[in-house]
Amino acid sequence: MTARAPKAAGVATLKDLLAIPETERRHELIEGSIVEKGAATGEHGAAQRKLSAHIDPYDQRPGGRRPGGWWFATEVDVYFDPANTFRPDVVGWRRDHVPERPRGIPIMVRPDWICEILSTNKRNALILKKRVYHRYQVPHYWIIDPERETLMVYRWAKDGYVELLVAERGEEVRAEPFDAIPLQVGVLFGDDEDEEPAQES
Repeated sequence: MTARAPKAAGVATLKDLLAIPETERRHELIEGSIVEKGAATGEHGAAQRKLSAHIDPYDQRPGGRRPGGWWFATEVDVYFDPANTFRPDVVGWRRDHVPERPRGIPIMVRPDWICEILSTNKRNALILKKRVYHRYQVPHYWIIDPERETLMVYRWAKDGYVELLVAERGEEVRAEPFDAIPLQVGVLFGDDEDEEPAQES
């Protein structure tokens, strides 16, 4: 069975999105249109896994030897409004905001942090979805660009997201809200932890 064709722009609903079989669904509902997510490259998948490993110490109750205080998920449907249900690459909720792990399809609780990893359809993450995240006051938004090997970190403000940092391979940063642990940006793009960045010839 193949997924049904997306409806015309501006008329699709969450019901239409969920009607696509889960085994075939790499789609999002963006401003009333069903949009297929961009194809994930090997670089995309590797960056997603490395990012998940970096934030793993936060995925527990606070108060231990590790930072804690968060729930995380990857590639889950998150509902914002009747016209917008997205599937962020990596998403997190503060436990003091959401005491129990978010559940269901779609998840109905607004995230506290979202990271999108750019793939073939960059416009969605850089413009369309970013506008919705701002509208619903997602406090922290990261964008990872495997092609340019950069990390962009944003914080919500009333008039728009404020760019806190743009870092590239070879730099080490403390990126909020996970600034308790330094991040070697190159690790997201193939460097080993504590490895000196490869020198260009």
